[in-house]
Amino acid sequence: MNLILLFADDFDAHGHAILRDSRRLDHICKVHRAKLGDTLRVGLVDGLMGSGEIIAMDGQLITLQVSLTEPVPPPSNIHLILGLPRPPMLKRTLQTIAALGVKQLTLLQSARVEKSYWQSPQLQPQKIHEELLLGLEQGCDTQFPTIHTAKRFRPFVEDQLPELIQDHDALLAHPYVTTPCPTSTNKPTLLAIGPEGGFIDNEIAMLSEAGFTGVTLGRRIMRVETVVPYLLGRLGG
Repeated sequence: MNLILLFADDFDAHGHAILRDSRRLDHICKVHRAKLGDTLRVGLVDGLMGSGEIIAMDGQLITLQVSLTEPVPPPSNIHLILGLPRPPMLKRTLQTIAALGVKQLTLLQSARVEKSYWQSPQLQPQKIHEELLLGLEQGCDTQFPTIHTAKRFRPFVEDQLPELIQDHDALLAHPYVTTPCPTSTNKPTLLAIGPEGGFIDNEIAMLSEAGFTGVTLGRRIMRVETVVPYLLGRLGG
C-alpha cells in the first residue's frame, strides 16, 4: 500500500481523517510500523494527494491531520477493450490496469470466452471495487477506472464502436500479423486484446472492418496478464 486512500466519509467535522477499518489500520501499524507523529502518503478518492500526520492512534482507530496539495499522475490515454479473462486472471488484471492509470476498460464477450465467466463473483461491483482499490494504492492514484461490459460481440462492434473510435487510434493486439506495435502514442487509443486463445478469425475481420489495425509484439504467445502490462508500458499508457 504505497498510498493510503481516503474516502469522503472518513473525515470528521474538523477535517481530520478517522480510519477505523482493520485493513488500513493493520497496514499502517504492521507494514509501515507507523507511530504517533509519523507522516503517511495519502490521497482522497477522486481528489488530490498529499500527506497525513498521525495525531492520535489506538487499537481501534487512527486520526490523521491531512494536507492535500499534490495532483494525481496523468491518466492513461488508452481505452482497453479486453476479452473477458478467467476470473483469477481478471482479478490480477483489474489491479494492473488501475496501477497503470487506465481509466476506461470494456470487458467483452467473444467466441473463446466461457459464458459462465459472467456469473463469477469476481464481477460483482464490490469485488471489482476491491481489486481496483488495490491497484490505485499500488500505483499512487486516486481516480477509479470506469468498467464497462459488453456481453454480445457483434452489437458492441456494430453499435458502440463507431462512436468510441471517433478521434481515436485503434489497435488490435494479434501475434499473427507483421506490423510491430508502436513504442509510444500520444493520441487517445482503443486497444483490443483477446481472451486466452485470442479472437477468432471472424471477430478479427469485424474489428479490422471497424477500423482497427493489427499489431504484434513478436512471435511469442503471451497470457493476458502478461500482455496487458507489456502493451500498456510499450504504448506509454
